[in-house]
Amino acid sequence: MQPEPLKVGELARRTGLSIRTLHHYDELGLLSPSLRTASGYRLYTPEDVARLQRILSLRQLGFALEEIKRCIDEPDYSPVRVLELHLAKAREQLAVQQELCRRLESLATQLRSAETPSVDQLVQTIEVMTMFEKYYTPEQLKELEARRQALGEDAIRQVQEEWPRLIAQVQAEMEKGTDPASEPVQKLARRWRELIQAFTGGNPGIEKSLNTMYQQEPGMSAKAGMDPRLMEYVGRAMAALKKPE
Repeated sequence: MQPEPLKVGELARRTGLSIRTLHHYDELGLLSPSLRTASGYRLYTPEDVARLQRILSLRQLGFALEEIKRCIDEPDYSPVRVLELHLAKAREQLAVQQELCRRLESLATQLRSAETPSVDQLVQTIEVMTMFEKYYTPEQLKELEARRQALGEDAIRQVQEEWPRLIAQVQAEMEKGTDPASEPVQKLARRWRELIQAFTGGNPGIEKSLNTMYQQEPGMSAKAGMDPRLMEYVGRAMAALKKPE
């Protein structure tokens, strides 16, 4: 027996989404209800609910809404592949949470045998830990730690001191309206790329995690002096770097 279509309020209640979100998806053409009542109320069929599940899976994988629409509207779209990707992501997040528990237990052990730190110190420590654990896999964190040891504290300190100067230089060129493809900006973009590669070791997965962290943590970007305008400007400069001479 075919299940009854769901009204928007019922679908919102049962999925935990807001009615506003479902209306927004409808406005974007991302998820439009297949049926409507005589009085105009939205009715979602089982096929609509299945599409919603695919949308949310892709959303949790980090896709933008526009990308999701293009993806699931493609003729060769594979719902099974999306579920496999989402499952892999869920397992990765579980591993991150398990590693986080281990680190917090280690921190608690250290605190029991040492002088009690201030609340601010504890909060800041946990904030940094959870932020990195949130965006990097356990394997990536191990690789980053190995790179830190290989580079040495002096080299890391030099890079940390250079970043604010480089960001300020790029900001100045942006404020002047300099073309991102011009040589002055390209020179800065090349150095930007070198510093990122020094951190990531050229690992594209780590670089993607780094970009995601800065995109989704506005406070971190603000502390580093990088607002959305600057990041967009750097992105254009980086894109120009990839173009053949």
